[in-house]
Amino acid sequence: MDAEVAVIGAGVIGSATALGLARRGVETLLIEAEDEPGLAASGTNSGIIHTGFDSRPGELETEMILRSAALREEALAALGVPLLRCGALMRPLEPAQADAVRALAANAAANGVEASLRADGVLEVPGETVTDPVAYTTGLAAAATAHGAELRTGTRVARVRREADGLAVATGGGDVRCRVAVNCAGLHADEVARSAGDDSFGIYPRKGEFLVFDPPRGVRLDRILLPVPTKRTKGVLVFPTVDGRIVAGPTAVDEGDKGDWSVRAEAAAEIVPKAVAMHPPLEGREPVAAYAGLRPAGRGVNYLIGPSKACPGLINVAAIRSTGLTASLGIAERVAAITAEAGIEMAEPEPLRAVAPRPADGPWWRRTAAHHGAVPAS
Repeated sequence: MDAEVAVIGAGVIGSATALGLARRGVETLLIEAEDEPGLAASGTNSGIIHTGFDSRPGELETEMILRSAALREEALAALGVPLLRCGALMRPLEPAQADAVRALAANAAANGVEASLRADGVLEVPGETVTDPVAYTTGLAAAATAHGAELRTGTRVARVRREADGLAVATGGGDVRCRVAVNCAGLHADEVARSAGDDSFGIYPRKGEFLVFDPPRGVRLDRILLPVPTKRTKGVLVFPTVDGRIVAGPTAVDEGDKGDWSVRAEAAAEIVPKAVAMHPPLEGREPVAAYAGLRPAGRGVNYLIGPSKACPGLINVAAIRSTGLTASLGIAERVAAITAEAGIEMAEPEPLRAVAPRPADGPWWRRTAAHHGAVPAS
Protein backbone atom coordinates (compact mmCIF):
# COMPACT_ATOMS: atom_id res chain seq x y z
CA MET A 1 0.00 0.00 0.00
CA ASP A 2 1.21 3.51 -0.85
CA ALA A 3 -1.15 4.95 1.78
CA GLU A 4 -4.17 4.03 3.82
CA VAL A 5 -6.10 6.89 2.24
CA ALA A 6 -5.51 8.74 -1.03
CA VAL A 7 -7.18 12.15 -1.31
CA ILE A 8 -7.68 13.16 -4.94
CA GLY A 9 -7.50 16.93 -5.39
CA ALA A 10 -5.60 19.51 -3.35
CA GLY A 11 -8.10 22.32 -3.50
CA VAL A 12 -9.36 23.72 -0.25
CA ILE A 13 -11.63 20.70 0.39
CA GLY A 14 -8.99 18.09 -0.44
CA SER A 15 -6.27 19.90 1.50
CA ALA A 16 -8.50 20.27 4.56
CA THR A 17 -9.49 16.60 4.28
CA ALA A 18 -5.86 15.46 4.07
CA LEU A 19 -5.06 17.55 7.14
CA GLY A 20 -8.04 16.15 9.04
CA LEU A 21 -6.95 12.58 8.31
CA ALA A 22 -3.25 13.13 8.97
CA ARG A 23 -4.04 14.76 12.33
CA ARG A 24 -5.85 11.55 13.27
CA GLY A 25 -2.82 9.40 12.52
CA VAL A 26 -3.99 8.16 9.11
CA GLU A 27 -1.32 7.48 6.49
CA THR A 28 -2.49 9.96 3.87
CA LEU A 29 -1.46 10.77 0.30
CA LEU A 30 -2.75 14.02 -1.23
CA ILE A 31 -2.74 13.95 -5.04
CA GLU A 32 -2.98 17.13 -7.14
CA ALA A 33 -3.04 17.46 -10.93
CA GLU A 34 -1.69 21.03 -10.93
CA ASP A 35 1.83 22.03 -9.94
CA GLU A 36 0.63 23.34 -6.58
CA PRO A 37 -2.55 23.37 -4.50
CA GLY A 38 -5.31 25.93 -4.85
CA LEU A 39 -5.01 26.92 -8.50
CA ALA A 40 -8.50 25.92 -9.68
CA ALA A 41 -11.85 26.84 -8.10
CA SER A 42 -10.27 27.25 -4.66
CA GLY A 43 -8.05 30.08 -5.87
CA THR A 44 -10.44 31.93 -8.16
CA ASN A 45 -13.25 32.97 -5.85
CA SER A 46 -14.00 35.95 -3.62
CA GLY A 47 -11.87 34.85 -0.69
CA ILE A 48 -14.79 35.59 1.64
CA ILE A 49 -15.32 33.36 4.66
CA HIS A 50 -19.08 33.41 5.16
CA THR A 51 -20.94 33.10 8.43
CA GLY A 52 -23.90 31.16 7.06
CA PHE A 53 -26.37 33.89 7.96
CA ASP A 54 -28.17 33.32 4.65
CA SER A 55 -27.86 29.52 4.42
CA ARG A 56 -31.03 27.45 4.62
CA PRO A 57 -31.51 25.92 8.08
CA GLY A 58 -31.36 22.16 8.19
CA GLU A 59 -29.36 21.62 5.00
CA LEU A 60 -26.03 19.80 4.97
CA GLU A 61 -24.32 22.83 3.49
CA THR A 62 -25.49 24.95 6.41
CA GLU A 63 -24.40 22.31 8.92
CA MET A 64 -20.91 22.24 7.41
CA ILE A 65 -20.63 26.04 7.37
CA LEU A 66 -21.66 26.36 11.01
CA ARG A 67 -19.43 23.49 12.13
CA SER A 68 -16.47 25.04 10.31
CA ALA A 69 -16.99 28.27 12.22
CA ALA A 70 -16.44 26.36 15.46
CA LEU A 71 -13.20 24.85 14.13
CA ARG A 72 -11.77 27.81 12.24
CA GLU A 73 -9.99 29.96 14.83
CA GLU A 74 -7.49 27.22 15.69
CA ALA A 75 -6.77 26.71 11.99
CA LEU A 76 -6.39 30.39 11.23
CA ALA A 77 -3.94 30.86 14.08
CA ALA A 78 -1.83 27.89 12.99
CA LEU A 79 -1.82 28.69 9.29
CA GLY A 80 -1.04 32.38 9.68
CA VAL A 81 -3.12 33.40 6.68
CA PRO A 82 -3.97 37.08 6.18
CA LEU A 83 -7.42 38.11 7.38
CA LEU A 84 -9.62 41.14 7.08
CA ARG A 85 -12.29 40.87 9.77
CA CYS A 86 -14.41 43.59 8.26
CA GLY A 87 -17.99 42.36 8.47
CA ALA A 88 -20.65 42.91 5.85
CA LEU A 89 -23.62 45.13 5.10
CA MET A 90 -26.71 44.29 3.05
CA ARG A 91 -28.65 47.38 2.05
CA PRO A 92 -31.98 47.15 0.21
CA LEU A 93 -31.69 49.39 -2.84
CA GLU A 94 -35.44 49.47 -3.48
CA PRO A 95 -38.50 49.08 -1.24
CA ALA A 96 -39.37 45.68 -2.68
CA GLN A 97 -36.13 44.26 -1.26
CA ALA A 98 -36.84 45.24 2.34
CA ASP A 99 -38.91 42.14 3.08
CA ALA A 100 -36.15 39.88 1.74
CA VAL A 101 -33.60 41.55 4.01
CA ARG A 102 -35.86 41.13 7.04
CA ALA A 103 -36.29 37.46 6.14
CA LEU A 104 -32.52 37.03 6.02
CA ALA A 105 -32.21 38.62 9.47
CA ALA A 106 -34.65 35.98 10.76
CA ASN A 107 -32.71 33.28 8.89
CA ALA A 108 -29.49 34.38 10.60
CA ALA A 109 -31.18 34.09 13.99
CA ALA A 110 -32.41 30.58 13.11
CA ASN A 111 -28.82 29.58 12.26
CA GLY A 112 -27.42 31.16 15.43
CA VAL A 113 -25.38 33.68 13.44
CA GLU A 114 -24.89 37.19 14.78
CA ALA A 115 -26.64 39.75 12.59
CA SER A 116 -28.62 42.90 13.30
CA LEU A 117 -31.26 44.76 11.32
CA ARG A 118 -30.80 48.50 11.65
CA ALA A 119 -33.62 51.03 11.76
CA ASP A 120 -32.78 52.08 8.19
CA GLY A 121 -33.34 48.53 6.94
CA VAL A 122 -29.65 47.66 6.53
CA LEU A 123 -28.56 44.23 7.73
CA GLU A 124 -25.18 44.10 9.50
CA VAL A 125 -23.30 40.80 9.65
CA PRO A 126 -20.14 41.41 11.69
CA GLY A 127 -18.61 37.95 11.28
CA GLU A 128 -18.10 38.01 7.51
CA THR A 129 -14.34 37.91 6.82
CA VAL A 130 -12.01 38.26 3.82
CA THR A 131 -8.88 36.13 3.39
CA ASP A 132 -6.41 35.03 0.72
CA PRO A 133 -7.97 31.78 -0.53
CA VAL A 134 -4.74 30.56 -2.13
CA ALA A 135 -2.78 31.09 1.09
CA TYR A 136 -5.56 29.37 3.02
CA THR A 137 -5.47 26.34 0.72
CA THR A 138 -1.69 26.05 0.54
CA GLY A 139 -1.56 26.51 4.31
CA LEU A 140 -3.92 23.58 4.82
CA ALA A 141 -1.80 21.44 2.48
CA ALA A 142 1.39 22.47 4.28
CA ALA A 143 -0.16 21.66 7.64
CA ALA A 144 -1.22 18.26 6.29
CA THR A 145 2.38 17.47 5.36
CA ALA A 146 3.55 18.75 8.77
CA HIS A 147 1.27 16.10 10.29
CA GLY A 148 2.75 13.37 8.09
CA ALA A 149 0.73 13.44 4.87
CA GLU A 150 2.51 13.21 1.52
CA LEU A 151 1.67 15.72 -1.22
CA ARG A 152 2.20 14.77 -4.85
CA THR A 153 1.61 17.59 -7.33
CA GLY A 154 1.59 17.39 -11.12
CA THR A 155 -0.13 14.02 -10.76
CA ARG A 156 -3.34 13.59 -12.71
CA VAL A 157 -5.68 10.72 -11.85
CA ALA A 158 -6.86 8.74 -14.87
CA ARG A 159 -8.81 5.94 -13.26
CA VAL A 160 -9.84 4.36 -9.97
CA ARG A 161 -10.42 0.62 -9.85
CA ARG A 162 -11.29 -1.86 -7.14
CA GLU A 163 -8.75 -4.53 -6.19
CA ALA A 164 -8.92 -7.41 -3.71
CA ASP A 165 -7.33 -5.47 -0.86
CA GLY A 166 -8.38 -1.92 -1.69
CA LEU A 167 -8.19 0.52 -4.58
CA ALA A 168 -5.71 1.29 -7.32
CA VAL A 169 -5.60 4.94 -8.37
CA ALA A 170 -4.03 5.12 -11.81
CA THR A 171 -1.85 8.17 -12.52
CA GLY A 172 0.71 9.09 -15.15
CA GLY A 173 3.38 8.01 -12.71
CA GLY A 174 1.89 4.57 -12.09
CA ASP A 175 -0.74 3.13 -9.78
CA VAL A 176 -1.25 4.40 -6.25
CA ARG A 177 -2.64 1.71 -3.98
CA CYS A 178 -4.75 2.58 -0.97
CA ARG A 179 -7.53 1.20 1.19
CA VAL A 180 -9.79 4.22 0.72
CA ALA A 181 -9.81 7.03 -1.85
CA VAL A 182 -11.52 10.37 -1.22
CA ASN A 183 -12.66 12.07 -4.40
CA CYS A 184 -12.20 15.82 -3.91
CA ALA A 185 -11.50 16.53 -7.58
CA GLY A 186 -13.77 19.56 -7.85
CA LEU A 187 -14.76 20.23 -11.45
CA HIS A 188 -13.55 16.75 -12.39
CA ALA A 189 -15.07 14.81 -9.49
CA ASP A 190 -17.72 13.28 -11.75
CA GLU A 191 -15.02 12.06 -14.15
CA VAL A 192 -13.06 10.45 -11.31
CA ALA A 193 -16.26 8.77 -10.06
CA ARG A 194 -17.17 7.53 -13.55
CA SER A 195 -13.71 6.01 -13.94
CA ALA A 196 -14.58 3.88 -10.91
CA GLY A 197 -17.94 2.86 -12.37
CA ASP A 198 -19.97 5.47 -10.49
CA ASP A 199 -22.11 7.63 -12.78
CA SER A 200 -24.51 8.77 -10.07
CA PHE A 201 -23.80 12.50 -10.41
CA GLY A 202 -22.60 15.11 -12.89
CA ILE A 203 -20.64 18.33 -12.47
CA TYR A 204 -20.80 21.41 -14.67
CA PRO A 205 -18.86 24.68 -14.38
CA ARG A 206 -20.70 27.79 -13.21
CA LYS A 207 -18.48 30.70 -14.20
CA GLY A 208 -18.09 33.61 -11.82
CA GLU A 209 -16.21 36.63 -13.19
CA PHE A 210 -14.64 39.33 -11.03
CA LEU A 211 -13.22 42.81 -11.66
CA VAL A 212 -10.40 44.21 -9.52
CA PHE A 213 -10.13 47.96 -8.88
CA ASP A 214 -7.63 50.23 -7.20
CA PRO A 215 -9.58 52.16 -4.56
CA PRO A 216 -10.31 55.81 -5.30
CA ARG A 217 -7.90 58.14 -3.55
CA GLY A 218 -9.08 58.97 -0.07
CA VAL A 219 -11.98 56.50 -0.18
CA ARG A 220 -11.68 53.37 1.92
CA LEU A 221 -14.04 50.42 1.64
CA ASP A 222 -14.20 48.93 5.13
CA ARG A 223 -17.08 46.45 4.72
CA ILE A 224 -18.19 43.71 2.38
CA LEU A 225 -21.21 45.06 0.52
CA LEU A 226 -23.77 42.35 -0.15
CA PRO A 227 -26.62 42.54 -2.65
CA VAL A 228 -30.05 41.23 -1.86
CA PRO A 229 -29.96 37.72 -3.38
CA THR A 230 -32.34 36.24 -5.93
CA LYS A 231 -33.52 32.63 -6.17
CA ARG A 232 -30.75 31.82 -8.67
CA THR A 233 -27.73 33.75 -7.42
CA LYS A 234 -26.39 35.73 -4.49
CA GLY A 235 -25.58 38.50 -6.97
CA VAL A 236 -22.70 40.92 -7.41
CA LEU A 237 -20.75 41.75 -4.25
CA VAL A 238 -18.30 44.58 -3.65
CA PHE A 239 -15.58 43.82 -1.16
CA PRO A 240 -12.10 44.83 -0.01
CA THR A 241 -9.17 42.46 -0.43
CA VAL A 242 -6.38 41.74 2.01
CA ASP A 243 -3.97 43.59 -0.32
CA GLY A 244 -6.01 46.81 -0.35
CA ARG A 245 -7.93 46.51 -3.62
CA ILE A 246 -11.64 46.45 -4.26
CA VAL A 247 -13.25 43.53 -6.10
CA ALA A 248 -16.69 43.42 -7.69
CA GLY A 249 -18.42 40.23 -8.82
CA PRO A 250 -19.20 37.49 -9.47
CA THR A 251 -21.37 36.83 -12.45
CA ALA A 252 -23.10 33.44 -12.65
CA VAL A 253 -22.88 31.87 -16.10
CA ASP A 254 -23.55 28.18 -16.59
CA GLU A 255 -20.93 26.74 -18.92
CA GLY A 256 -20.12 23.44 -20.58
CA ASP A 257 -16.35 23.81 -20.91
CA LYS A 258 -14.45 22.94 -17.73
CA GLY A 259 -11.30 24.45 -19.21
CA ASP A 260 -12.65 27.90 -20.10
CA TRP A 261 -11.38 30.29 -17.44
CA SER A 262 -11.66 33.37 -19.66
CA VAL A 263 -13.49 36.56 -18.71
CA ARG A 264 -16.24 37.36 -21.22
CA ALA A 265 -16.26 40.74 -22.95
CA GLU A 266 -19.73 41.45 -21.57
CA ALA A 267 -18.78 40.74 -17.95
CA ALA A 268 -17.93 44.37 -17.15
CA ALA A 269 -21.31 45.58 -18.39
CA GLU A 270 -23.01 43.02 -16.15
CA ILE A 271 -20.92 43.82 -13.06
CA VAL A 272 -20.12 47.54 -13.03
CA PRO A 273 -23.63 49.07 -12.84
CA LYS A 274 -24.55 46.77 -9.94
CA ALA A 275 -21.25 47.49 -8.19
CA VAL A 276 -21.64 51.27 -8.60
CA ALA A 277 -25.17 51.12 -7.20
CA MET A 278 -23.73 49.64 -3.99
CA HIS A 279 -20.47 51.62 -3.94
CA PRO A 280 -20.78 54.90 -5.91
CA PRO A 281 -17.03 55.78 -5.68
CA LEU A 282 -16.45 53.10 -8.35
CA GLU A 283 -18.30 55.26 -10.89
CA GLY A 284 -16.03 55.88 -13.89
CA ARG A 285 -13.15 53.80 -12.61
CA GLU A 286 -11.43 51.25 -14.84
CA PRO A 287 -10.58 47.81 -13.44
CA VAL A 288 -6.89 46.95 -13.14
CA ALA A 289 -7.49 43.21 -13.57
CA ALA A 290 -10.17 40.63 -14.19
CA TYR A 291 -10.38 36.93 -13.40
CA ALA A 292 -12.90 34.12 -13.58
CA GLY A 293 -13.58 31.15 -11.36
CA LEU A 294 -15.40 27.96 -12.29
CA ARG A 295 -17.56 26.67 -9.46
CA PRO A 296 -18.20 22.89 -9.54
CA ALA A 297 -21.98 22.89 -9.59
CA GLY A 298 -23.85 19.61 -9.36
CA ARG A 299 -26.64 18.59 -11.71
CA GLY A 300 -29.57 18.34 -9.34
CA VAL A 301 -27.33 17.86 -6.30
CA ASN A 302 -25.50 20.10 -3.84
CA TYR A 303 -22.96 19.01 -1.19
CA LEU A 304 -22.66 15.35 -2.14
CA ILE A 305 -20.56 13.84 0.67
CA GLY A 306 -20.62 10.10 1.16
CA PRO A 307 -19.43 6.64 0.10
CA SER A 308 -19.92 5.57 -3.49
CA LYS A 309 -22.57 2.88 -3.93
CA ALA A 310 -20.84 1.64 -7.09
CA CYS A 311 -17.26 1.40 -5.85
CA PRO A 312 -16.61 0.26 -2.25
CA GLY A 313 -13.78 2.25 -0.70
CA LEU A 314 -14.44 5.40 -2.75
CA ILE A 315 -15.83 8.43 -0.92
CA ASN A 316 -17.21 11.23 -3.09
CA VAL A 317 -16.99 14.85 -1.94
CA ALA A 318 -18.54 16.71 -4.83
CA ALA A 319 -20.79 19.58 -5.94
CA ILE A 320 -19.32 21.87 -3.28
CA ARG A 321 -20.07 25.18 -4.92
CA SER A 322 -19.39 28.71 -3.70
CA THR A 323 -19.12 27.97 0.02
CA GLY A 324 -16.27 25.44 -0.14
CA LEU A 325 -13.73 27.82 1.37
CA THR A 326 -16.08 28.51 4.27
CA ALA A 327 -17.20 24.92 4.87
CA SER A 328 -13.90 23.09 4.29
CA LEU A 329 -13.05 22.29 7.91
CA GLY A 330 -16.48 20.91 8.70
CA ILE A 331 -16.45 18.84 5.53
CA ALA A 332 -13.03 17.45 6.46
CA GLU A 333 -14.31 16.38 9.87
CA ARG A 334 -17.33 14.69 8.29
CA VAL A 335 -15.14 12.87 5.76
CA ALA A 336 -12.90 11.63 8.58
CA ALA A 337 -15.95 10.11 10.26
CA ILE A 338 -17.05 8.43 7.01
CA THR A 339 -13.51 7.14 6.48
CA ALA A 340 -13.51 5.63 9.95
CA GLU A 341 -16.79 3.89 9.13
CA ALA A 342 -15.00 2.41 6.10
CA GLY A 343 -12.60 0.64 8.45
CA ILE A 344 -9.68 3.08 8.72
CA GLU A 345 -8.40 3.24 12.29
CA MET A 346 -8.14 6.73 13.71
CA ALA A 347 -6.80 8.39 16.81
CA GLU A 348 -8.02 11.57 18.45
CA PRO A 349 -6.85 14.56 16.37
CA GLU A 350 -3.49 15.99 17.34
CA PRO A 351 -3.25 19.70 18.18
CA LEU A 352 -2.82 21.58 14.94
CA ARG A 353 0.83 22.31 14.22
CA ALA A 354 1.75 25.82 13.14
CA VAL A 355 3.22 26.24 9.66
CA ALA A 356 5.15 29.15 8.23
CA PRO A 357 3.10 31.05 5.62
CA ARG A 358 4.53 30.76 2.14
CA PRO A 359 5.84 34.12 0.86
CA ALA A 360 3.30 35.54 -1.58
CA ASP A 361 4.42 36.13 -5.15
CA GLY A 362 2.04 38.99 -5.75
CA PRO A 363 -1.65 39.18 -4.81
CA TRP A 364 -3.52 35.88 -5.00
CA TRP A 365 -6.01 37.09 -7.59
CA ARG A 366 -3.19 38.01 -9.98
CA ARG A 367 -1.38 34.69 -9.50
CA THR A 368 -4.43 32.58 -10.22
CA ALA A 369 -5.58 34.80 -13.09
CA ALA A 370 -2.17 34.53 -14.70
CA HIS A 371 -2.19 30.76 -14.25
CA HIS A 372 -5.41 30.51 -16.21
CA GLY A 373 -4.34 32.97 -18.89
CA ALA A 374 -6.37 35.99 -17.82
CA VAL A 375 -4.96 39.30 -18.99
CA PRO A 376 -4.97 42.34 -16.68
CA ALA A 377 -7.76 44.71 -17.59
CA SER A 378 -5.37 47.65 -17.71
